[in-house]
Amino acid sequence: MPLNRRKFLEKSAVTGAGVALAGAVGAPGAQAAEAKRGTKRYAFTVLGTTDLHGNVFNWDYFTDKEFDDKDHNDVGLAKVSTLVNRIREEKGRRNTLLVDAGDTIQGTQLSYYYAKVDPITAEGGPVHPMAQAMNAMGYDAAALGNHEFNYGIPVLRKFEQQCRFPLLGANALDAKTLRPAFAPYSMHRLRTPCGRDVKVAVLGLTNPGIAIWDKANVQGKMTFPGLEEQAAKWVPKLRSMGADVVIVSAHSGSSGTSSYGDQLPYIENAAGLVAEQVPGIDAILVGHAHTEIPEYFVTNKETGKKVVLSEPLKWGQRLTLFDFELVWAKGRWTVEKVGARVLNSNTVEEDPKIVRLLADEHEKVVAYVNQVIGTNAAEMTSAQAPYKDVPIIDLINHIQADTVKQALAGTEHAALPVLSQAACFSRSARIPAGEVTIRDVAGLYVFENTLEARLMTGAQMKAYLEFSANYFVQTAPDAPVDPAKLTNANGTPDYNYDVVSGLSYEIDIAKPAGSRVTDVRFEGQPLADDARFVFAVNNYRANGGGNFPHVAAAPVLWSNSEEIRNTMIAWVKAKGAIDPAAFAAVDWKLTRNGTPVF
Repeated sequence: MPLNRRKFLEKSAVTGAGVALAGAVGAPGAQAAEAKRGTKRYAFTVLGTTDLHGNVFNWDYFTDKEFDDKDHNDVGLAKVSTLVNRIREEKGRRNTLLVDAGDTIQGTQLSYYYAKVDPITAEGGPVHPMAQAMNAMGYDAAALGNHEFNYGIPVLRKFEQQCRFPLLGANALDAKTLRPAFAPYSMHRLRTPCGRDVKVAVLGLTNPGIAIWDKANVQGKMTFPGLEEQAAKWVPKLRSMGADVVIVSAHSGSSGTSSYGDQLPYIENAAGLVAEQVPGIDAILVGHAHTEIPEYFVTNKETGKKVVLSEPLKWGQRLTLFDFELVWAKGRWTVEKVGARVLNSNTVEEDPKIVRLLADEHEKVVAYVNQVIGTNAAEMTSAQAPYKDVPIIDLINHIQADTVKQALAGTEHAALPVLSQAACFSRSARIPAGEVTIRDVAGLYVFENTLEARLMTGAQMKAYLEFSANYFVQTAPDAPVDPAKLTNANGTPDYNYDVVSGLSYEIDIAKPAGSRVTDVRFEGQPLADDARFVFAVNNYRANGGGNFPHVAAAPVLWSNSEEIRNTMIAWVKAKGAIDPAAFAAVDWKLTRNGTPVF
């Protein structure tokens, strides 16, 4: 029978700075130890996930069907659980650890439902589905991701209580005491059939960008110093505590770059820098960047030792395996060899145990997303959105502008006009005429972006539009136009072509990139370079995503941790009806020498 989702799950005791977890004696696998010419050896495997983003099942709640993409990836912990079970059977249960690198409780309508609709923080409330699944799978530790803070600290703390494993964040500090607000590390003992137990330390590091992205939730409460600084503080301590192996679970990419420019003195994607600068680390489980890195070695500058990094693909699409080989010498265990690889979750079926455990939660969320929240006067689709101004994109901009206007009411910037940006995130989005469901609206905005308001000038907006127009393939005035070949110039994805509401403009695709945007007007008049605007923009773009000019450095007037798609759902629910005639307008068009293309 599935676990009663409202049953209270007692949390393992957390004492001191870290968590001590001792493994019981277990039958070692064939590879666990060997006696060869008197040499004592031991092998174990650390399994890693990251950026699960609320995915338990191989299900897309926005399309109401099984998840699928062009590469036929699968998602969800139910799939990962099957892979984990296989590796544990092969290696021996006690010769494995299971670790996550963060961004766990946000990203799907399943996770939204248990944060906002039937919140885990309510008295006698439910146990979070991610806690239930990860507890059932026997996770040993998880690092905090930046999205853990999206729903506020109370939701995060409740989730922490419900987990039977520690949430780690050595660089998540209490703002007043500057002491760790979460356990910095966990220590695990692996019993061996020869010699001393192997002590494995897992150090958790999260992303400094939380201070920007979730400022409303953490300002004055927590502070987030750099990963390199805190790793340099904690790794020697872990070694002095007798750790034979030190693993870092870092919610931070490996590129050494930051999407937020120099707004913070700390690097966003610092996992590679940690490996390079901090001695004493054996492996780093990388998260945050949503990329797949099966195995990547970084040489530590001080010791010359190679540190292995691995990042499994997001949402449970991959599982990382760090395979360690240790040798007993001079009275201690030493890492002789370590490598990494990833397994693809689309090669297995979902674990029936996890499916049964959370069937009730899944069914409730499916019913929720199919709930009718309003009506629509005329069908809207995004099929032509990449090259025409269509009402369905206008709807996004209309809701964003409306939301920002309300947020700034009564402030010194309330009188400034509001512009808004949006992109075609899905060419198959459709809001039907008649009844509109939650998933109809949510399917229009498939990313987890949140909304911000930045202060921009007319000159900056012109540069922004010009950059966006790089998306189109240059097409001679007399050449035939094939919409299928007109867009995505130089590999630019659809989501990096922004249209802006509140201005009117033309894009001359006969001209070379950099000189295409013409006749930019505001309220019918040529746009003045010194005009000032509030710009409603998603956090990805505002923080430098896509490398659009000016916006990342523009002053922040307001920001919100609510996902834009959920803001849209709430807006439609409050209005009760959508009428494209109330907001749709052709503000931009493609031209060639002044002649409209369409």
